[in-house]
Amino acid sequence: MQASARRERLRSILNGDETVLLPTVFDAVSARIVELAGFEVALLSGSVSAASLQGVPDLILVTLTEVAQLAKRIVDSTSLSIHVDADHGFGNALNVMRCIREFEAAGVASLTLEDTDLPRPYGTQGPSAISIKEMCRKLKAAVEAREDPELVIIGRTDMLRFMGLEEALRRARAYEETGVDAIFLVGARTREELEAIREAISLPLIANGLPEPEKDKSGLQILNEIGYSMTLMAMLPFRVAIQAMHDAVVYLKEHGEPGPYVERMCSPQFLDTIVRTDQFTGHWDRFMRDEED
Repeated sequence: MQASARRERLRSILNGDETVLLPTVFDAVSARIVELAGFEVALLSGSVSAASLQGVPDLILVTLTEVAQLAKRIVDSTSLSIHVDADHGFGNALNVMRCIREFEAAGVASLTLEDTDLPRPYGTQGPSAISIKEMCRKLKAAVEAREDPELVIIGRTDMLRFMGLEEALRRARAYEETGVDAIFLVGARTREELEAIREAISLPLIANGLPEPEKDKSGLQILNEIGYSMTLMAMLPFRVAIQAMHDAVVYLKEHGEPGPYVERMCSPQFLDTIVRTDQFTGHWDRFMRDEED
């Protein structure tokens, strides 16, 4: 699927009337699994990128080039619309412009830029934010840098958790005026907070995870009722995969045999589906087999 079609699909979701949940992907295989499960959109988060690329925490230890290359491999393996957590844009406003070009070339459908001061400055005790003015300049630079107008650019603030709801809303309103396509306000957990954000912002909204369910409504139903376009499940599939592999290799080390894990392996047929064996066998037959065979 062409990048423009993936971006148009994501824009349609943002402007739709149903909250769509985005699971995490972290490589080509995980992306294939997510697509086969029936999802159309998936998330490549910053923490997952750092962990999968270098086995490090989410402290801006991986580079733009590394994450863009990972995103491209994921895009190339599926028809998913991929949303990328682009952290702080890997630098100042000029770095943001290059960030947009790299991810656009990789074929992603959307990306988020946040206002956290990253990498964390020396001597700070916790997350801090860049100024609203600087963040607005970065978002304007991002909007100007994109060549495909369908590429979705999302302004993010994490300041609800650190500066309170009013400051987070002040920032979100300012970011809304820069030309971005949606707002991601991280940290809202209660219905009251989620509703206050929805009332204050006219652009499509993205939630981080699910709120606590109510007596007769799931967290996803609550978000849908309030009017959020998407919600991100940043770590669930990744952490489940880590635990499953850990348990299998620990058992193998302790017992010297696969034991019950033989029954937990995917079937050869499912693995063939994941890696597209039939497709590539067809290519082999068309282009690599001697006509006399």
